[in-house]
Amino acid sequence: MSEFFDRTEDQKYTRVYKKETPDILAAFSAFDNAVFAPEGREIPLKYRELIALAVGITTQCPYCIEAHSQNAVKAGASEGELAEAAWVATAIRAGGGYTHGRLGFKFGAEVEAGHSHTQ
Repeated sequence: MSEFFDRTEDQKYTRVYKKETPDILAAFSAFDNAVFAPEGREIPLKYRELIALAVGITTQCPYCIEAHSQNAVKAGASEGELAEAAWVATAIRAGGGYTHGRLGFKFGAEVEAGHSHTQ
């Protein structure tokens, strides 16, 4: 996915959102600004940015990874905290693979037993 990441050129496509759906863009921007407001939230900004970084790593969004790692550092995160956020994301993705793999065994066993969801 990172081959599509072009920090300079990609920003010009925001104009489509501005032209076609300015109300939704404004609502999204207000929502995003509220989520990442520097003050007034229960979870400190540094931790919200580390959460966002981990989610960005999990969803493999290069834009999120760039923005939220930089914002986390600006909010006081250390390289060690960035590393741990990355490992948390890695563990969650691996856990998903593990648990979804069990579904393969479950569905395979159903076929062996003569049952199938596709019949």
